[in-house]
Amino acid sequence: MKKIDEKYFIKEKQVNYNPTLESTLEEGESILWRAKPLRKSFLLSAFFRYFFFAIIWLIFDTSFVIMMVMFGDGMPWFVYLILGIALLFHLMPVWMWVSGVISASRRQKIEEYAFTNKRILVKKGFIGANIITMPYSSITSVNLRVGLVERMCKVGDIYLVYGNQKVTLEDIVDPYFIYEKLQAIANDIKSDIIYPNALRPDVNPGYKTSYKEKDFTKHINK
Repeated sequence: MKKIDEKYFIKEKQVNYNPTLESTLEEGESILWRAKPLRKSFLLSAFFRYFFFAIIWLIFDTSFVIMMVMFGDGMPWFVYLILGIALLFHLMPVWMWVSGVISASRRQKIEEYAFTNKRILVKKGFIGANIITMPYSSITSVNLRVGLVERMCKVGDIYLVYGNQKVTLEDIVDPYFIYEKLQAIANDIKSDIIYPNALRPDVNPGYKTSYKEKDFTKHINK
């Protein structure tokens, strides 16, 4: 007889989640699953996102400065000042990359995702927290991406499209399982709206639209 082992999405009971998401719950709504981006992958992704572009840009501007110093003898001092100020603005892509890397740690601490029995909650921000609410029925597309950094850290990014907006659940542990579960829930809810259970024949049990926390359990056969 096969032995069944249960593995929840996230076992990190030691993670101190901010109670912000709980304060947004409606009556009768409960959180089925919640997670934060894996910190290591989140920081590495922020570092490499525009790293090569920023380095090439920096090399180009540095070469220009070296040429100006070598061949600019005799130019008035204010010309150097003007060129220096212009260079600072021209290095804006580099400053944006540096800013993204520095702010990544703060953003990872704030960012959090949750599935409830009614909707998806996504909290993002840098200084303050912005909570995005997505009913399952409004989701039009669910996509999964596992890049090089994500593959190394055994995580993935889930891209959600609802209306004209796109939201990313970044650096999620066990991404394939969560991706499949989210697709199933969204499909069940939409199908129930289009074909309510009360209108289905007895031979059609209908879609499952009442989820509980125990449904977010992964069984592994050993």
